[in-house]
Amino acid sequence: MKKMQIIIIFILMITNSTLAQEKQVRLGVIGLSHGHVGWILGREDASAVTLVGIVETDTELIKRLSSEYNFSIDIVFGTIEEMIVAKDPEAGGAFGTIYDHLEVVEVCAPKGIHVMVEKPLAVSMDHALKMEALANKHNIHLLTNYETSWYPTNVRANEILREGTIGELRKVIVRDGHRGPKKIGVNKEFLAWLTDPVLNGGGAIMDFGCYGANLLTWLHKGKKPNSVTAVTQQLQSENNPRVDDDATIILNYDESMAILQPSWNWPIGRKDMELYGTLGAVYADSRTKLRLRMAEGYDGFQEEAYDLDERTPPYDDPFALFAAVILGDLQLEPFDPYSLENNMIAMEILDPAVQSSKNRKSIHFKDQMLYHIGLMVCFS
Repeated sequence: MKKMQIIIIFILMITNSTLAQEKQVRLGVIGLSHGHVGWILGREDASAVTLVGIVETDTELIKRLSSEYNFSIDIVFGTIEEMIVAKDPEAGGAFGTIYDHLEVVEVCAPKGIHVMVEKPLAVSMDHALKMEALANKHNIHLLTNYETSWYPTNVRANEILREGTIGELRKVIVRDGHRGPKKIGVNKEFLAWLTDPVLNGGGAIMDFGCYGANLLTWLHKGKKPNSVTAVTQQLQSENNPRVDDDATIILNYDESMAILQPSWNWPIGRKDMELYGTLGAVYADSRTKLRLRMAEGYDGFQEEAYDLDERTPPYDDPFALFAAVILGDLQLEPFDPYSLENNMIAMEILDPAVQSSKNRKSIHFKDQMLYHIGLMVCFS
């Protein structure tokens, strides 16, 4: 009898495990103009999410992407509401303009539909606060997807910092960008709003400044900088007539400083980060290549170079991670790069950075807090 009970328990364990693996989150894609939409449309592994519907009104774009990614136009709808009624998604992935993120949350949150947006969270602090209030009120997950969240080098760099290997953190430099949207050949629909100050919230300062703001918030465990100073330039007026295409953002913390260099003028595309401590430095040179330098004397050092493996599932795939969070299989750590609490602070950095670049003044967070409290009262 005891042997039979063990066999039954074993069978149940296998069955439950199989069912857990087979559970898929029903995902609706909202918007097709974002160049990153290929990450979900071209996805071969459908074990975590299944695409049930798409929202888009641009018929030319629908036809082109339908042909490229082989999805049926029967699952394409003109509004979010129509797609929800017809397809009953559990989650929505926002792949339209950054300005549209607020509308996606306004429609999805009251219906209990979880949302993941492409970086950054919003075009402004005003929009971000409204989105946060809706997510909290309706108890949905609201995640922001950054490519650098998948990078094993960033994770290892943070681990090295936490281990105390390079001593106390004194300076962080984050560089992100490429030659510019037009020069790298993004599709015309994407280009139209990337270079729109309203729909994108700015140019390079928003498009790539968000990466550094996100990573710094994670590295500092949610601690906010004391001040933000930003300078922007327009070096390609022929390609980006309405927005900046080069920026430098300086963040001042109690015991360290960070320099973010988002740009559409790098000759070679990059997403890298450098951490400088009192004993050494870590260079996250790319997605998988990392260097650790330990100081010796005045300008000497011992260097170790690493070529890291990709992260283990679900951390190697934003949609698998999104599904794991929704299903309760994964709880994000405090101020995780995907988390809402991280990206609200990232917006508290980006919003004043844009203000600073326009007003040519440093923005101090104590002054910003009074402004944010006023906005929160308006939305409560």
